Amino acid sequence: MKPVLTVIKRNFASNLIALIITILVVLLSTTSSDASISISRGNYTYLYMLMIPFFIVYFNFSKLIHLNATKKDNFWCSILTYIIAAASISMVNTFIHLVIDPMNQTQIVINLLELSGWWENGVFVAFFQQFAFLLMLAVFLHVLLSMQSYWYGWMTDTVLVAIICVFLPIQPLRQILVGFFKLIMFNGNALLHISVCLSISMVLAFVGLAVLKRRSI
Repeated sequence: MKPVLTVIKRNFASNLIALIITILVVLLSTTSSDASISISRGNYTYLYMLMIPFFIVYFNFSKLIHLNATKKDNFWCSILTYIIAAASISMVNTFIHLVIDPMNQTQIVINLLELSGWWENGVFVAFFQQFAFLLMLAVFLHVLLSMQSYWYGWMTDTVLVAIICVFLPIQPLRQILVGFFKLIMFNGNALLHISVCLSISMVLAFVGLAVLKRRSI
């Protein structure tokens, strides 16, 4: 248990820069008073979930041996880190949208909780939908970044770029892509949305373990 806690603490400590950047962006973000629409500060909290996989994958992995943790231990500790971070960010953005956003009476405040349709299901359910999405996002980035040292990582990058380039111009394929994003993000069906996001996270986690077995310290 002690090595697990040590690795998790290391993960969060190494992401202090990401936390500071996120806090600064949230506090300093502004919208013109002349605009009819304002972007909620809570949206910028997502930056933290986008940044932490980079620090964990590229800076923490080589320090494993000094923490007496195996590669497998480190991976699952990383997943636990993402779970804690996703829950925290979801809680913060939910609080911002519930308490701070309504203070702006002169503009329409756009928060991803509303835009995605999660808020229609109530505060509690919206929190879990947001949590599931953020966890899936972090695990996806972790696995993708872990692959970059290998040929299949480059191939995955190429396939992802090809999908975007090919699917966007062609109407039927674009609808498939739009449908996928509606499923994983813009989905008001709470049970379906949470199930899909957690299932994808689980599949990605096992893919990440397979990649980890080939990775050297």
